[in-house]
Amino acid sequence: MTGGQRHTEGWDTLPWKHFERNIFRLQKRIYKASLRGDFKQVRNLQRLLLRSYSARCLAVRRVTQDNRGKRTAGVDGIAKVPPHLRMEMVEMLCNLRQPASPIRRVYIPKHNSPEMRPLGIPVMLDRALQALVKLALEPEWEAKFEPNSYGFRPGRCCHDALEAIYNYIRLKPKFVLDADIEKCFDRINHEALLVKLATIPVITDLIRGWLKAGIFEKGIIAPSEAGTPQGGVVSPLLANIALHGMETALVESLPKSRKPAVIRYADDFVILHEDLATLLQLKEQAEKWLATIGLNLKAAKTRITHTLHKHDGKVGFDFLGFTVRQFPMSKRHARLGFKTFIKPSKASQQRHLAEMADVIHKHRGSNQTALLTELNPKVRGWTNYYRVCTAKKVFDRMDNQIHWKLLRWAKRRHSHKHYGWCRDRYWQRKRERLDFCDGNATLIKYADAKIRRHVKVQATKSPFDGDGAYWLPRLHKDSSLSERVVLLLNRQKCRCGKCGLRLRSDDLLEVHHKDRNRQNNQLNNLELLHGHCHDEVHRELCS
Repeated sequence: MTGGQRHTEGWDTLPWKHFERNIFRLQKRIYKASLRGDFKQVRNLQRLLLRSYSARCLAVRRVTQDNRGKRTAGVDGIAKVPPHLRMEMVEMLCNLRQPASPIRRVYIPKHNSPEMRPLGIPVMLDRALQALVKLALEPEWEAKFEPNSYGFRPGRCCHDALEAIYNYIRLKPKFVLDADIEKCFDRINHEALLVKLATIPVITDLIRGWLKAGIFEKGIIAPSEAGTPQGGVVSPLLANIALHGMETALVESLPKSRKPAVIRYADDFVILHEDLATLLQLKEQAEKWLATIGLNLKAAKTRITHTLHKHDGKVGFDFLGFTVRQFPMSKRHARLGFKTFIKPSKASQQRHLAEMADVIHKHRGSNQTALLTELNPKVRGWTNYYRVCTAKKVFDRMDNQIHWKLLRWAKRRHSHKHYGWCRDRYWQRKRERLDFCDGNATLIKYADAKIRRHVKVQATKSPFDGDGAYWLPRLHKDSSLSERVVLLLNRQKCRCGKCGLRLRSDDLLEVHHKDRNRQNNQLNNLELLHGHCHDEVHRELCS
């Protein structure tokens, strides 16, 4: 017991700030060497990083503390690694030649499809190794990736992809190829990926081992012939590497005066061009290019439309939960004769309303406080995602829909009372508005979210370039963050309240309640922390 306690204290008291600075300095050097084409220096620095004690500690912390899916077990059944075992895992990462374990196959439902999404869950040690390899590979490829690739990359988000689309169509309507790659993560050709990777032998061997480790499902280990299983730490990076080059191939196939826009977010992409015949030609070229890495377009989700005029029975297109469409306007109302609108798609509205209805139905026997506790985070998350577009009317409509769902919830609880009594019982009138309130907590209204335009990331920028003057202001204006988090970022000057390190866009951020009362949301009671720092604070309070 004494030894375990000593290890626990050793893990908590490691010089994490020093580790973070060491690894970021190495990553910045890898990025700059890759940018200037000095791949000998890149390989040397990657070997140095893989041997680094700082990198091994950070990799273990990433998968045992920061990862939101850290409680999911692999084939070995280990879902939680206590602090005294994390130090042992750090020592085990010294051996980069250990064989990979099979992944455990689990299925989760897709948001917009009756199909199930297959995930591959590696064992905890393989996750830590993947996190270590990602620390070495990501800065090299961030210097290579194409400018209009936005999915699963640090410092980039889906709102950047939407802004790129808006910038390309705002002055002139375009034809759109709205494409989806069929089972992208499951069908990537392993050999084509490893050839494109072209890295040091130790990383190549590790990745080949993970790709070929096999899939454990229903008591049987099946061979994995293709794909990068979703669920692994390094899988999104490998998928981006596999798809790297498609934008360049399509853009360079046409003369400069007729260049298309190819905008990709993970396995979803759109191709925009003003000429239909050229767009059909680009579609064929995209299919040929994808075939070289074992992929193809999904016919059911790939269609051609136009942003302003009806084509194939439809105007505009849906992308990442938004509907992008242009409407004809007179010259009096629009200088160009049309206006471009990006709104929440009807499908995303219906999904959200169905989710909210399920929550309300589930709490038909609960009190109002329990219902508010579950509804508010969902409202806040949905509005944070969609407040970057023309969503004011949609937000008003959502408020109205939720109001009637809650009124029916109240009437079901008091079937012998009339609706007016139920409204007086569960709603409070404040000036001219009616709020669903239990006396302490109040339901957040969609319409209270401030619409604010997202500023697209510069095509050549990366968090590994070390340009704090560019990246810190962007974090203050991150559209995916709530108003409360933005206020805390400003007050703390983008630094963690515990460790004092700079907070970054890809960090797991947690709002800490100093008095441990989650109902007390006064700003002087709140503090913004890293996810792992938040865990340590609560562990110290409980001890």
